[in-house]
Amino acid sequence: MTKYVCLILMLIVIISCKTAQKEKTKTEILPGFQEIIHENYELSKPTKDIKYVLVLFGGYPQKPEDIKREFKILDIAKENNIAVLYMNYHQKLWLEDDEKQKLASQLQSIFLENKLPKNNIYIGGFSSGGNVSLLISSFLMEHKEFNLAPKGVFIIDSPIDLIALYKSSEKNLKRKFSETSVQESTWIIETLEKRFGHPNSNLSKYEDYAVFTSQSSNIDNLSSLKNTKIRLYTEPDTLWWKTNRMADYDQMNAFYIKGLYDRLKVSGFKGVEYIPTVGKGYRANGDRHPHSWSIVDKNELVAWMKD
Repeated sequence: MTKYVCLILMLIVIISCKTAQKEKTKTEILPGFQEIIHENYELSKPTKDIKYVLVLFGGYPQKPEDIKREFKILDIAKENNIAVLYMNYHQKLWLEDDEKQKLASQLQSIFLENKLPKNNIYIGGFSSGGNVSLLISSFLMEHKEFNLAPKGVFIIDSPIDLIALYKSSEKNLKRKFSETSVQESTWIIETLEKRFGHPNSNLSKYEDYAVFTSQSSNIDNLSSLKNTKIRLYTEPDTLWWKTNRMADYDQMNAFYIKGLYDRLKVSGFKGVEYIPTVGKGYRANGDRHPHSWSIVDKNELVAWMKD
């Protein structure tokens, strides 16, 4: 009798686990398109004849719904048979070695489970999501076993230089321009010091994980992208930053993005483009902000993917 009870309990557990697994993913079939919502990502894909896959990473707090709200690319994607993968992966200014491995494995599983083609992959991200995009793209190019080599990668006003981010935060703490600025800068310094120490005595640690270290012109973490198309979007509105944040040009992401572009060009990177915009930065609610998804011309981005 006890054996039967145990067997019944085991069956209940197995069935419950399978049910829970199914509930993790919700699928909706639309005319010619499929929407898949999973706890780790959201995917919008054509039901057939997928030509390209666009993988998107949001800024520090952004989840898939935030990316969708701020970057309305889906209609254009549908017209061009592009599957859009919105990653629920954020709060990363850099990637640890094990995080690169896990994220690559996660992407590999997503592609396999959803039967996504691997011949035209493009990866991009906003703010810290741009850091993730460049770092994971370089990792995927280096590690061929994942079979996910991106043809192109782009960033949108990303804080690519961790030492510069640290020093900018020091300036903000001295100025005490706003409570928000002080809180954010305090958090940045504490986070970076906890992991890497002070930049003055730990340059190599920052170089090991940053996209770009302007102090030493280090771009080692992008070495595998030498023959990959790269786009660097930014809106260097110095007046807005001075008025609203009391920030100097050398505190802006744009300053270091331009520096990265120059460094990549002299280092022989073939397909790198620096794209500064003017007056395009607006949040979905209408607020003017140069640090926004909207600085990207979506039609032109798709044309770049198809080129």
